[in-house]
Amino acid sequence: MRHEFWHERWEQGQIGFHQQAVNRYLTDHWSDLGLPTGAPVFVPLCGKSLDMLWLREQGHPVFGIELSRKAVEAFFHENEIEPSINETARFAEYSAEQLTLFAGDYFQLTASDLGQIHAVFDRAALIALPPPMRQAYVHHMATLLPGGAHILLITMRYPEGTLEGPPFSIGAHEVEALYREAFTIDERGTWDAVGPGGVAVRETVYLITRREDNPNSIKGERE
Repeated sequence: MRHEFWHERWEQGQIGFHQQAVNRYLTDHWSDLGLPTGAPVFVPLCGKSLDMLWLREQGHPVFGIELSRKAVEAFFHENEIEPSINETARFAEYSAEQLTLFAGDYFQLTASDLGQIHAVFDRAALIALPPPMRQAYVHHMATLLPGGAHILLITMRYPEGTLEGPPFSIGAHEVEALYREAFTIDERGTWDAVGPGGVAVRETVYLITRREDNPNSIKGERE
């Protein structure tokens, strides 16, 4: 999927994927991760999600990555937060009050950019990517996370032809195939929900944990 696709959607305000409230699965299941107060968390493809503010309220330093600089600027403006901005060769880095958002390409992010992340909240990253990009996304995530780090993942399932993604329909078999090499997978439950355009969908919550590195796990350089 071209970068221009996402830039165009933000420029044109075609952001039906943005939720106007904190995600209910986040508030219901975040405690399942058993994180200590102060544990840093990561939100990939974060947009201007209010979930980041909720995570900060729980005592977590929050890191996010978003391709659209317009989305990052909208997050800080709409929440009346004044960030400092550091321009680098790879990112525009916006920082303020336990929030650090990188405007740029997720695949350019390294473990040293994030530090020792304890958990990830993925509501809108995996389901935003077409099939050819999903394995690369998960592979790169494995290089960013230390052993024992958790991912709270939300996926969406709907009959073929019902919607034209993104968000894309992803089933349990695909989640297993994508994550099993470097992660353990625990399905927490599946619920009926309303998707884009009022379409009925099934949403599933997973608790996924990065295995300790071993010769059979996904290879990746952690800096």
